[in-house]
Amino acid sequence: ADANIDPVLSINGAPAENSAKHAEAPLEGLGSYLRTFREFIGGRMYLVFALMLVEALLEGVGIVMLLPLLQTLDSGSAAPGRFAAWITEGLTGLGIQGAVPVLCLVAVVFLVKGAIAFAASGYGGFLRAQLQKSLHSKLYDAYSRMSYRYYTSRDTGYFFNLFGQVFSLISAFQSFSGFMVGLIKSAVYLGMAVIVAWRFGLAALAVGFGLFFLFRQLTRRIRDLSRESAEHMGSVSSTFVQTIQAFKYLAATHTAEPLRKHVLANVERTGDLGARLNLVMAFTNAAREPIAVLVIILIVVVQLSVFEQPLAPIMVSILLFYRGINAVLGVQANWQSVQAQAGAVEVVRDEFRRLASEAEPNGTVSAALLREGIRFDQVSFAYDSRKGDVLSGVSFAIPARSTVALVGASGAGKSTVIDLLTLLLPPRTGEVRIDGIRGTELEKSSWRRQIGYVLQDAVIFDDSFANNICLWSGDPKTDPALMERVRNAARSAHLLEFIESSPDGFDSLVGDRGIRLSGGQRQRLFIARELFKEPSLLILDEATSSLDSEAERVIQQSIDELRGRMTVVIIAHRLATVRTADQVLVFDQGRLVEQGDYASLREREGSRFSAMVAAQAL
Repeated sequence: ADANIDPVLSINGAPAENSAKHAEAPLEGLGSYLRTFREFIGGRMYLVFALMLVEALLEGVGIVMLLPLLQTLDSGSAAPGRFAAWITEGLTGLGIQGAVPVLCLVAVVFLVKGAIAFAASGYGGFLRAQLQKSLHSKLYDAYSRMSYRYYTSRDTGYFFNLFGQVFSLISAFQSFSGFMVGLIKSAVYLGMAVIVAWRFGLAALAVGFGLFFLFRQLTRRIRDLSRESAEHMGSVSSTFVQTIQAFKYLAATHTAEPLRKHVLANVERTGDLGARLNLVMAFTNAAREPIAVLVIILIVVVQLSVFEQPLAPIMVSILLFYRGINAVLGVQANWQSVQAQAGAVEVVRDEFRRLASEAEPNGTVSAALLREGIRFDQVSFAYDSRKGDVLSGVSFAIPARSTVALVGASGAGKSTVIDLLTLLLPPRTGEVRIDGIRGTELEKSSWRRQIGYVLQDAVIFDDSFANNICLWSGDPKTDPALMERVRNAARSAHLLEFIESSPDGFDSLVGDRGIRLSGGQRQRLFIARELFKEPSLLILDEATSSLDSEAERVIQQSIDELRGRMTVVIIAHRLATVRTADQVLVFDQGRLVEQGDYASLREREGSRFSAMVAAQAL
């Protein structure tokens, strides 16, 4: 590009809303998590909670039905309590008497409870899978629609990290589901424990609340560590991605070693945060069962020795309380796990909301195939208004099916013209018109579908020649018509002979970013893909600048053969490649200073273009 976009400024120089302004309030209470997960999943998650409520109720009922049997065994104790009498009367009313029928009923209740638990767990797993699929697809779609300004304000590692954080969010949802289930179960079990033996149950509730307050500071610490860890993980991802992308340079110049200190500093900080986070969570998990057992023993001793309560209700309450106190401790553990993933949840949530506000504005008029041409009318543009315009009052026309070259020194404004032409950037003043229609009125996708864009750095995917050309628009192996289009595109790019001589022909793999191909072959493959699209406009941005003379000659031949078939816009520093252009536009410091055909500009005495030609000894 001709200038770097200031990430703190909007595209026309006004202050942009930075990440801090876009970020929502931190996730703190239960309500904020419910609202956040409902945004991603919808009301379906409440079905899981409802099923778990039924499961807990059935288990509680099954345990309580054991009370009359235990009361019978505890023959030396006081008379049966009122609640035990109610249970006995209820079972008698249903015609269920004796130990065997009661035990059979308990077995049936627990079988139904198991089926419901399976349904809840299975549906929860289904929701997590759907959540992963939904988040990744929505994130991809949101990034496809984001504004070019927002894209340039972030680095590649930032976007990679976001996709990774989705898995942490799914883990957070799983822990949150466990937290909600624990709340439900602890309420049911401890509620029934209060009904069966109210002193025992109230003591259990007091212990439960005490545990929440005991671990409250730990939970806050976990949340803080999680947020800091998520921030550092983004930095680590960014550094690793950039290191891998620069591997060839780093290996050839032995520059990886000086970078190691910078990389390891981020890695070490992230590791330290992870260790501290895991230590706090390990303490909670280790303390869970011992605390439950000690509390149960203490309360039972008090009930038997101080209050002299009958043993049967206490035994039932012990079962309910043990289940309840484990549920309470499970609530605490799951809540801490949620807090451990709070950073990921906040990052993903905030990014979706930020992307919604950073979505590219779009028009409503569908662009037909280019018939008349493209016109710039007094177009000015600034990346940063404080630094002035990088394009100033530029006007020119590109007739349909003509070949136009943009030339000028680096930073003259050529790449900015392309970004405006493709509607990636909006003009600060003036208008860009496509067939007479303002660019702001066009449905951008309808225009961009007509554009083929060949960059200096070839965009090649780690797949076959055929899929790189057709971009998975079908299966060339089973679609003869599609295969013929692929072959024609390769032929037009002067690549067909090379592909057919490869071991597997069009099925041959080209490697990551086309690493198995030469520079010229990568560029011709790139051109073949763009020709396969049968574009109305083909943009060649320094497409041959890094190639040797023979590769450049072959690609130039391909370009020359396109004259009159489509509109071609060429950015070039090698002026020999624009000799056949219908029109040459010469830019200097953001202004269009000359225009005309190659021959007339070359012969114009004292012209900027003639000086450039002379400098290249053409």
